[in-house]
Amino acid sequence: MNKPTAEVIQVPNMLKLKVGGRGGIDMAAIAKAEAALKSLSGNFAQWLDDEITKLEAARQGVRADGLTAVTVETLYLRAHDLKGLGATYEFPLITRLAASLCKLIDDPATRLSAPMFLVDAHIDAIKACVRDSIKTDEHPVGRALSHELEGRVAEYLAG
Repeated sequence: MNKPTAEVIQVPNMLKLKVGGRGGIDMAAIAKAEAALKSLSGNFAQWLDDEITKLEAARQGVRADGLTAVTVETLYLRAHDLKGLGATYEFPLITRLAASLCKLIDDPATRLSAPMFLVDAHIDAIKACVRDSIKTDEHPVGRALSHELEGRVAEYLAG
């Protein structure tokens, strides 16, 4: 009986090559990036205020024109930006609250019926966190806000 012959082909690990060649992740590059981010941290408060202003403008658009496909999409995009930026700007609680707001108005098929009082509660909570420097859910007010808003969104979405 003849043994079948086989050829093993080694495919190069492209991910490994992209993240630092043979040695893995370049820790010097990470340290450099962290230092650059830290040098920008003095701007975080202003940038966060700018994002809150955009969110408030989106809310005012909804109040002026109602929940329309355009106004709620703008509101969603502003909330989504804060969801991504909150932790970067040293406010992980804002990331959590903005994620809850995004969840509330995420589905284009149902977002036009989202209860405005709940949208307002999220935006007011985000603004209060910035105003009072409540950065995490370890703060008792932050914990209460996040649990209450997330619970209300879950209730609403459950029908």
